Amino acid sequence: MEASPGDETGPRLASVRRTSDDKTAGAGLLLGVDTVLTCAHVVNDALGRALFEPRPPGPGELFVEVKGVRKTDRYAARVAHWIAPRTHEGGPVRNDDREWLGDLAVLRIDAPPAGLPAPDRRAAMVPGQKVRAWHGSGHRATLADLRVVALDGPVGYLDGKATGMAVGPGYSGGPLWCEEDGAVVGLVAAHFMPPCDPGGEPLPHSPQHLVRRSWAIPWQRIEAELRPLDVLADEDETPADRDDPAFGMLVAAISDALPSAYSLGDAARQLALACGAGQGSPVSPPPIEEFAAFLLRDRRAVAAFTEILRPRNAMAADRVLVAGRLSEVPLLLSPREHRRLHQLLRNVGRSVLERFPEAVREATKRVAAVSDGATLDVLLDRLEKLSGDGHSDDGEVRVPALLRVVEYVAALCPAPRQAELRLWSDSVAVRLGIPGAALRERRSDAQDWVRMRRGTPRRQRVLVQLGRAERGRHRLRIWCDEGTGPRQVSVDSDASYTGSQAARELLRVLESLSPSDRDGGRPLVEVLVDRADLNLPVDEWAAQVPGEVVPGVLGVEFPLVVHCPELLRQHERFLPDWHERWRHLDSGETLFVTDPSQDPHQIYYEGRLDTVRVSIDVPPGPRDAIVQICLAVGIPVVVWDRGRGTPSHVTKHMADVATRELPDGVRVYRANARGSRAPEFPGRPVLAWADADRTVPRLHLSEPQESA
Repeated sequence: MEASPGDETGPRLASVRRTSDDKTAGAGLLLGVDTVLTCAHVVNDALGRALFEPRPPGPGELFVEVKGVRKTDRYAARVAHWIAPRTHEGGPVRNDDREWLGDLAVLRIDAPPAGLPAPDRRAAMVPGQKVRAWHGSGHRATLADLRVVALDGPVGYLDGKATGMAVGPGYSGGPLWCEEDGAVVGLVAAHFMPPCDPGGEPLPHSPQHLVRRSWAIPWQRIEAELRPLDVLADEDETPADRDDPAFGMLVAAISDALPSAYSLGDAARQLALACGAGQGSPVSPPPIEEFAAFLLRDRRAVAAFTEILRPRNAMAADRVLVAGRLSEVPLLLSPREHRRLHQLLRNVGRSVLERFPEAVREATKRVAAVSDGATLDVLLDRLEKLSGDGHSDDGEVRVPALLRVVEYVAALCPAPRQAELRLWSDSVAVRLGIPGAALRERRSDAQDWVRMRRGTPRRQRVLVQLGRAERGRHRLRIWCDEGTGPRQVSVDSDASYTGSQAARELLRVLESLSPSDRDGGRPLVEVLVDRADLNLPVDEWAAQVPGEVVPGVLGVEFPLVVHCPELLRQHERFLPDWHERWRHLDSGETLFVTDPSQDPHQIYYEGRLDTVRVSIDVPPGPRDAIVQICLAVGIPVVVWDRGRGTPSHVTKHMADVATRELPDGVRVYRANARGSRAPEFPGRPVLAWADADRTVPRLHLSEPQESA
């Protein structure tokens, strides 16, 4: 990458590189001391994914190049925050969409402290502004001069000059620089390409064609999307609230801990250095009130201050921590601790990082459940804000949720990484004044959990997403999960299958799985459907191949369940209830619904967390409504009979099967229903099964499309 346009005037440009060929996927904007902002579709392109894939990319790495103070540096990066591309109606972006919302990604890069230039000033986009964009490669000659011609809500329209460079592929995600305002006013999103003939070739030029028009995401829209994520530092320092309940206690604690002007000035300089803030006068110490105000303005300042105080005055550090807990501003970790944790997690193996949500659920049982589908950085941010697990009997502070999770993650790691994470936990616990015995207790809990998980092998499973094609045919996406998370084994295509062909394809994948040496059980087939296909008889599909000795009926050979992520995630406020019920799967209650006149919302009204399983035996009309409500509010296991008769033999027979054994119990029932005992087993069982400890891929039906 050549000299950045940010050498003299203009933004500090970042280059996002493709992992496949190291070419430029797009550009980005320095957002913070270790973060870069770009478009989500640029990240998708860099990782070789469908351009408008809405799912977060996971813990995989890509590379970003940034021109630093002296040279261009290359950094490993991962997605910290993901705002997927979406239509104005909230759906997936498709190939013929010309505009969309969202489409932002915050990348955390592995940059050393003070290794990057300071972020550029940002300002609102307004019509009439003259702006400039650069290709992600950063070459000076790629500058394109544009004018903001209109704002239409979340979209800003830009027209380019008739001469010079035109915006095109590789400009996406790049900052739009307004020289007059001395600020970045948005990001390039896409360009309106000239019309093409049916074969994709550009039509001959006509004066009626739209020429050099692009559209951008205005900064005010970016700010609205990012503000809830707490990743935007205030450019203009705002005074701390003097009415904050912690302010008075902090003033008193600082006054007692730093009684002399020298000690106050020395601590202020150390604190400013730790937080990357201006150090003020090298001679005169700041007023104590200003010192306290800074602690309530910078979210990591209280932690950084106690890091300075602890070695010289442990009691003073404790007083500052107690005062800080009265305010909602301070976060748990100091800048150094926060940076070090991210460095350590970058070195943790992918197989461990994929189990991070599982470790979070187990370690935070007494505090709160954390939503699935979040990036690693989002999970860490949420954990920092969670409390510890109370106090010991003698009033000593216990272990915060984040430290407990780190202990659980460390227990999953091999020895070198485990030792590094534990040393980090030890140092944070010392700074917080947490007794060593309390941390060792949580460390022991984590080790017990890992031993228990090793003693209970994870069942292999095959996940298949079914999408409707033409009448009687379906599209498939297939993943295998041998216990470490789903890996896609099908190739995305427009191919469609009959039920028999789909069964044949699934059997081919199932046969490719190596048998488990530990449990020898049949893999679980998890069919991912939308709400309209919950009764699709996939378990009855047979691979009818001429000459085959056995018919290959899916639900006879393998335990087959359905899962509807659409319903489960439609109201995400119920996800904690889902996790709570799953934790108590072996001890929770079963609810039997047999009254067709019952209000289908009754389960929602009651909201009982001890109900882990619902058995439904009513006619199809009310049955389907009750099934969908159960799944939407987080009931992990629902059993019903797809047939039309009541009372159902299925629900009566399955009542005697333990909840965890239902997938195999339903398979045996289906086998009996197809064989000589068919008259004794007249039902057509359906088992909805939502395992909160196993990852399900984010599903989408969108296709890639062209953009800048």
